[in-house]
Amino acid sequence: MGISRLLSKFILRLFGWKITGEVSSDLQKYILAVVPHTSNWDFPLGLLVRSAMGLKVKFLGKSSLFRFPFGVFFRLLGGYPVDRSKRQNYVEAVADIFNEKKEFAVCIAPEGTRGAVEKLKSGFYYMAREAGVPIIMVRFDYGKKEVDFSAPITADQTYEEILEVMRAYFGRAKGKIPENAWPHSAPDSGRAA
Repeated sequence: MGISRLLSKFILRLFGWKITGEVSSDLQKYILAVVPHTSNWDFPLGLLVRSAMGLKVKFLGKSSLFRFPFGVFFRLLGGYPVDRSKRQNYVEAVADIFNEKKEFAVCIAPEGTRGAVEKLKSGFYYMAREAGVPIIMVRFDYGKKEVDFSAPITADQTYEEILEVMRAYFGRAKGKIPENAWPHSAPDSGRAA
């Protein structure tokens, strides 16, 4: 176990956080769907959790963000550029990355913003479906100071069925800013990437 992994575990423990659940080392490709995402603090927490678990998980960004000089910094943090200049949408671009790689995992916040949302963006579902990779739900619960990883679920269900599973899983989690945390009472619908 490397020094950064030990240090990350120590920092999480120092601040009272625990990690429950796991990601099987046999799983080579997957999408982590992280909810709730209500604060800028979610990003450093996610970096610590990723390091503590020894996961090789990327986050996505527009390819323009990865130009010099900031590109080096974003790549060091685990960023992965997605080229949207080709005639394809974001979902197809990410599915192509999965199809080109032997191993690839990415973290996505389906809420799409740190503010309050009534519905999730469905891009994560369509990426998983098109690439044929499982979704692992990750719950950031600031109330319990717990980051929990679900068992993998497949996107061979409808989006509405996946949402019901997600509502049950994330329903009681408290985000850093609880009033902004999904799920809310409004029904989710539509395809938004």
